[in-house]
Amino acid sequence: MIDEILNLISQEINKILIDMNLEAVDIYFEVPKEEEFGDYSTNIAMRLAKTLHKAPIVIAQEIVEKLDLKKLHLQKAVVAGAGFINFFLDKYYLENVVFKILEEKEHFGDQNIGKGEKVLLEYVSANPTGYLHIGHGRGAAYGDSLSRIMKKAGYVVSREHYVNDAGNQIHNMTESIWARYKELFNLPLEMKEDYYYGKEIIEIAKMIKDDKCDYYLNNPYYDDFRKIGLDYLLNGLKKDLKDFNVEFDTWFSEKSLYDSGAVQKTLDYLIKNNYTYEKDGAIWLKTTEYDDEKDRVLVKSDKSLTYLMPDIAYHHNKLSRGYNRLIDVLGADHHGYINRLKAAIAFVGGNPDLLDVEILQMVRVLQNGEEVKMSKRSGKAITLRDLIDEVGTDALRFMYSSKALSTHMDLDLDLAVKNTNENPVYYVQYAYARIASLFRVFEENNIKFQEVKKFDKINHESCYKLVKVLLQYPAYIEDAATKRLPHKITQYCLLLATALHSYYNDEKIISDDIDLTNEKLTLLKAVQIVLKNSLELIGVSVKEKM
Repeated sequence: MIDEILNLISQEINKILIDMNLEAVDIYFEVPKEEEFGDYSTNIAMRLAKTLHKAPIVIAQEIVEKLDLKKLHLQKAVVAGAGFINFFLDKYYLENVVFKILEEKEHFGDQNIGKGEKVLLEYVSANPTGYLHIGHGRGAAYGDSLSRIMKKAGYVVSREHYVNDAGNQIHNMTESIWARYKELFNLPLEMKEDYYYGKEIIEIAKMIKDDKCDYYLNNPYYDDFRKIGLDYLLNGLKKDLKDFNVEFDTWFSEKSLYDSGAVQKTLDYLIKNNYTYEKDGAIWLKTTEYDDEKDRVLVKSDKSLTYLMPDIAYHHNKLSRGYNRLIDVLGADHHGYINRLKAAIAFVGGNPDLLDVEILQMVRVLQNGEEVKMSKRSGKAITLRDLIDEVGTDALRFMYSSKALSTHMDLDLDLAVKNTNENPVYYVQYAYARIASLFRVFEENNIKFQEVKKFDKINHESCYKLVKVLLQYPAYIEDAATKRLPHKITQYCLLLATALHSYYNDEKIISDDIDLTNEKLTLLKAVQIVLKNSLELIGVSVKEKM
């Protein structure tokens, strides 16, 4: 609705400019920091001063005098400062957003910005060799929230986890289990430096011993240990993600690329088309042709492949599935990986501009004002599972989603468990619960709520701030989806919760005037719908009671 109004104002201003013998231009609006300067403002008069050889304040006045306020749903338009035009929206008209929300419910804010563009969003993609760590949690929260937001904005999004079930890590995992299995029979422990020392490896070894006793001391172990270990760890990873309210459409196996011959075919293609060269016994990819700082090795001198080679085959596979856009969420240590990956996509016949890489920065966990690095439970590095058990999924999802992915962040565990308004997720969930409590009180008094179709008695001034925030919801979705910034939705949740708490504290909602009470509850029902919808976009639930 607000977009429609701003578009109308833009069209009207451009008609006025055409009458001044000017061409139509883009009109930009911003929200003034101070409420007394209106709801929206434009500096168009200042931008035209040089062209028209007039003072901006004179141009602004000429535009304002020709505006049809009623047609544009404006209460007034005022020239301010050096030539800004400030717009005050018609409060009575804007209240229609409440009835729009009640009609559209969870579909309010749905958009077609994406126009059905097919997007493959890959995130987490952790090695299935142990528990997920806190950085994985941030990537999981970002990727899942972004997928929800982009779907809301009209994109067709597929969520994918790339399972690193091939290569040296899985070999080391298998040998680690074998070493721990032998230890259970009092044989010497032979753990190399790059083996995995987590307690989950010991658990797998014990599970195998309980099932097969000493069978593998006298029979081939490798294939069985690899499969048992991989299945166990991958299932644990899936469970932790599901408990974190994160699921995927596809779990794509790296091993399948080798089994299908895709890795070798991709390598042969790169060599055949002269995108590689040999040096020092290795095969190098010419990534410097696409702004990489140096060429990259695909096949080492010992004939083993680098990580880049299966990654190229994987992204070639992605493109072959017909996606219009690829989004990869990678850790901070992968920043230098972007150009070589884009180069590789170009070499296999794809458009490197189809790939967007989002880099997530580091996370610190704080407790009692100090950084926490070790889990109390295991004495090892703190895991996502530790955080879920400590503070819960809702608080964790909200806090992970509260900052841009590109910034370093601190997770304050003390704040996350506080049942006060200092805790941002509590503050937002409490706003929803407050509304729910009002409906319960109404029901307990044996009064049936009647949703109204128009506002006759409500104080339009007092509810205006709340209505104005409701109006902004679609714009926040557009911003979050197109710029890939889920934290914009978290900001919106806090904005709406603040407006609700302010209205609740200033107004007596339930009174002897049943008609007025029904009007206020109708408004709050719309707020409740948008609160729930916006929280769902970042994977956070609502609470009826707190």
